[in-house]
Amino acid sequence: MTSEDKDSNTMLDPLLIQESGEVYRNPTEVQMSQIVLPCHANHCGELSVGQLLKWMDSTACLSAERHAGCSCITASVDDIHFEHTIGVGKVVNIIAKVNRAFTSSMEVGILVTCEDLYTDKQWKVCHAFATFVARRTEAGKVQLKQVIPRTQMEQMEYSLAAERRRMRLIHAEIITDLLSSSTAQLECQEYHDAVAAERTRVESVELVLPPHANHQVSTFGGQIMAWMENVATIAASRLCNAHPTLRSIDMFHFRGPSHIGDRLVLKAIVNNAFKHSMEVGVCAEAYQGGEPLRHINSAFMTFEVLDSDRKPCTLPRMRPEAVDGKRRFQEAIARKKIRLDRKYIISCKQTEVPLSVPWDPSNQMYLSYNNVSALKLMDNRNNWVLASEKNKVRLYTLEENHMLCFKVEMNVSVPAEQTFHLLSDLRRRKEWDRHYESCEVINQADEDDTIYRVAAPSVTKGGKGKDFILLASRRKPCDSGDPYLIALRSVTLPTHPPTDEYTRGEVLCAGFTIWEESSSVTKITYYNQATPGVLPYISTDIAGLSSSFYSAFSACSQFLMANKDSLAALPPSAL
Repeated sequence: MTSEDKDSNTMLDPLLIQESGEVYRNPTEVQMSQIVLPCHANHCGELSVGQLLKWMDSTACLSAERHAGCSCITASVDDIHFEHTIGVGKVVNIIAKVNRAFTSSMEVGILVTCEDLYTDKQWKVCHAFATFVARRTEAGKVQLKQVIPRTQMEQMEYSLAAERRRMRLIHAEIITDLLSSSTAQLECQEYHDAVAAERTRVESVELVLPPHANHQVSTFGGQIMAWMENVATIAASRLCNAHPTLRSIDMFHFRGPSHIGDRLVLKAIVNNAFKHSMEVGVCAEAYQGGEPLRHINSAFMTFEVLDSDRKPCTLPRMRPEAVDGKRRFQEAIARKKIRLDRKYIISCKQTEVPLSVPWDPSNQMYLSYNNVSALKLMDNRNNWVLASEKNKVRLYTLEENHMLCFKVEMNVSVPAEQTFHLLSDLRRRKEWDRHYESCEVINQADEDDTIYRVAAPSVTKGGKGKDFILLASRRKPCDSGDPYLIALRSVTLPTHPPTDEYTRGEVLCAGFTIWEESSSVTKITYYNQATPGVLPYISTDIAGLSSSFYSAFSACSQFLMANKDSLAALPPSAL
């Protein structure tokens, strides 16, 4: 199996043998396999992305309905990045399964791979997350049953689904704020060879017929996405006079349903062209008879033009139309930065993410997501090794991919919520942790995200101490199956560069998970991915040469007990 083959199995678990002797299979899992025929392909002999979106939507919908036991509709789809195109004759394999159910919505993970029947090779095409909503029944709103994760991979996706849901709920608001506050008011230079944006404008109408609808007589979400991809491709082609390749689709939400008999008006225009990519904005509206247009969906799609060696070509310059065109031109620049931040921070594997990522409002959401997700991934590891234990304070280690991680675990007789509030304010950590010499808030990004500067004493006599710029992301439980979380990672701020007084240290992943064992007993687990900046402070404990970890966490327990009834148990934002 090649590295690409391994990547294609990101949603697949190792075989789990049940007590009955049968191999476990997720009860919501649905698989679809299709041979790409000429009727599915475009003029380049490659599978139409619109057709792929239809297959993905159908597979995911069937998975959602298998879990819900009733009809479901597509509510939203997260960013999709297409890593490869698929040629005629190849086999497309799609696996979908429900990662987590909330009240009436659920997240469905979708993995698409391509298979070459002649060479027996497989490779990943894309990995997507869609949200489906259970339709109301005659009895009223549906209350979905909870997903029960059975394997480590399912537990990981279950845990991360809560953070992805949080990001979806605030995504539109944050994007709007960023675009409205954008200072990138770049002048649109006039080039004699620029292509007028108006030339790329496309408008097309589709009549929704029974073959376009699902078993609920609503238009397939995948069908609408396919029509939108079609007009976007035409718009992109008009700019470059070539055959463009769709590379990504930004996260979008369906704003309303469409039904048989609707006329769907689809509009597309190139918003901006960069050196090797272009952004196309697409809008879908529906009407019946003389009624006004209903906004169904809007999306932003990124295209490239590839040469014979599959390398991106340089694109023509574009001249935006007056008024709205200039606004779209500017917004496309802001969205491109957001995409780069998202790809840089979220799409990288944890071992590829740099220790300190520059923080600013445009990437706050993605940095926070990465921060919390990294801690959840560490929490879901099941191969920790107990290194030492003293008075029920346990130290575990894990060495993997040339990275050393450790965790400390203990129980305290303090309610979980109060424990969470006390540990959330890093300014108070110096009261129990001798490694925290001082701590100050340097940026209160929002209620859940705070940036601190932490100073630590030197581990050698006469040496320089270390300081850290830390993003602390707090999370309350989404439901009873979640812990409280306090995730920490290093970021960089132009306003706080390294100084001569301290050596700048970095934290890749650290933090607390806080589980409610009962109304008065809480399990606290502290994690740290031991970077070079952190290792000197814990190396003697890891080597078994000291038990300072016990002293620190005994002091933490005493701190929590002493303050459990005080007003200090308020979150930092309330102080």
